Amino acid sequence: MAKRSTTASPVLVDVNTSNVDQTPCCGIKDPEHPGLLSKRCWLKEQFNSGLRVTTPIDSRGKACGYIEYLPGECAWRGVSAGGYMFIHCLWIYSRQHQHQGWGRAMIEACLRDAEAEGMNGVAVLTRNGPWLAGSSLYRANGFRVAATAPPDYELLVRKIKPRAADPSFRGDYERKIAGLGRGLTIIRSAQCPYIAKFAAEIAHTAKQEYHLTPSIVDLASCRDAQNAPTPYAVFAIIYNGQLLADHQISRTRFRNIMNKLATGTSRYPALATLRRDSK
Repeated sequence: MAKRSTTASPVLVDVNTSNVDQTPCCGIKDPEHPGLLSKRCWLKEQFNSGLRVTTPIDSRGKACGYIEYLPGECAWRGVSAGGYMFIHCLWIYSRQHQHQGWGRAMIEACLRDAEAEGMNGVAVLTRNGPWLAGSSLYRANGFRVAATAPPDYELLVRKIKPRAADPSFRGDYERKIAGLGRGLTIIRSAQCPYIAKFAAEIAHTAKQEYHLTPSIVDLASCRDAQNAPTPYAVFAIIYNGQLLADHQISRTRFRNIMNKLATGTSRYPALATLRRDSK
């Protein structure tokens, strides 16, 4: 494994084609986890586009975090970030490893790579909700808000070249959602290894319990992701032109959304036709 020395523990280990099959990923311990297998295949493909993956290893040899970034032209998010290094995700796995400077160490490694390649800086998508990091760590490391998108997305940037244009959201999300037409649509990708399980469970629940056969949209390229109908891009659930979820949700949460229709408390207007359509 290629190791980078840092001024603070742990050691940062670069993940590449030579060790990706042996290196823990995203906190998944089961080596046969279907999402993990798909993720590793996705990683191998994206290494050719300049993807960098680093995992911190603690003094006991245990992987305790993860960062994934690549040139913004190849980002799997609904953004325009050409000229920047773009962070997909940064994660410290457990509380015992948090607040020890390891997140900062991974961000600094990304900044060094961006500077070495003559890039404008580093950009990252954050939000207050699940499946994306909040902004606090990045703000503490010199990032600022370049753009925002509903409901709570922030596109942050730390520039190396001060006069470079800001990265931006691709936008036009409502039109893209409407373009998917009627019925239930599940958008998924292998960029996150947890998506496969959630997507499969929701598709099964939709068919068995609500008599809806979803249309599955697999994002096959970064261009597909950048043109997706949400900023997060890599997972969404859409029903009759309404966005039900813009991030991974459990089938229990999916049932709750659907079942609110029966009590008339749903905040999703498109669900008003669910009872009729499912008969």
